[in-house]
Amino acid sequence: MTTLNLIGCGAVGRTLGRLLHEARLCEVGEILTLSPESGAAGARFIGSGRPVTDYADLRPAELYLVAVPDDAIAGCAELLAASGRLPEGCVVCHLSGALASSVLAPVVAAGARIASLHPVKSFADPLRAAAEFPGTWCAVEGDPAALELVEALFHALGARLFAIDPAFKTVYHAGAVLACNYLTVLVELGLRAFGRAGVEPEVARQVLEPLVSGTVDNIFRIGTAGALSGPIARADLGTVTHQLAALESWDPSVAELYRQLGLVAVELAGAKGSATPGRLAVLGELLRNEEKV
Repeated sequence: MTTLNLIGCGAVGRTLGRLLHEARLCEVGEILTLSPESGAAGARFIGSGRPVTDYADLRPAELYLVAVPDDAIAGCAELLAASGRLPEGCVVCHLSGALASSVLAPVVAAGARIASLHPVKSFADPLRAAAEFPGTWCAVEGDPAALELVEALFHALGARLFAIDPAFKTVYHAGAVLACNYLTVLVELGLRAFGRAGVEPEVARQVLEPLVSGTVDNIFRIGTAGALSGPIARADLGTVTHQLAALESWDPSVAELYRQLGLVAVELAGAKGSATPGRLAVLGELLRNEEKV
């Protein structure tokens, strides 16, 4: 088995540690955390590992998974490099979706190889995340020799791996935020708009649920252009004009969001061919107009 040290043991780290331990792919050594309590909790969840709070207490390992918040990764790399606990040729891999593996550069001078692996999955419930991990997509990049080890381990766990350009990794991660986190925000704005019209919150949620769920199903069945519906897909200038005016009166910030998202919707409507190019061009000009409607 590959020897493994965990640096940080939050939801993602403890989930992956548990999976690698239970599959007998890794022998978990040290679990380095800020407090003995968090390390002990991680070890209990994983079923293995020795909690430590100091880099000097780490024993050498073949793989170091850095599972700390993004802002702490660079500091961890510096401390690892200075620790003297990195054997030549070991792999240091972080789990951030927003940072490239190059943030781990300090450990390269100490003889380590670097990589990053980002599981595109919610780990809010670690037990459920562990049970449902097979089939999870994971973005990978880094040193080819480091990736050879990382990819072998996670293929064995049932992950589906895809390569990513590290120069644009932050843009990639923002894409996940836009599609997931901001979908939640858009639904919240929709609920607020319903509430402005006097619709009770519970009724509003029940009304929107099949609409949103059906739209998401259509997106992944027939594509974003095919799934687009509504006034912009039809180039319904009158409806869009009235909606902009109503939103400006209610909440100008929501109106501006409507404009910016609407311009992307115009592009999708053009790809779908659901309205004539001339009407879509007029609609685009309406949405770009910064004056109050």
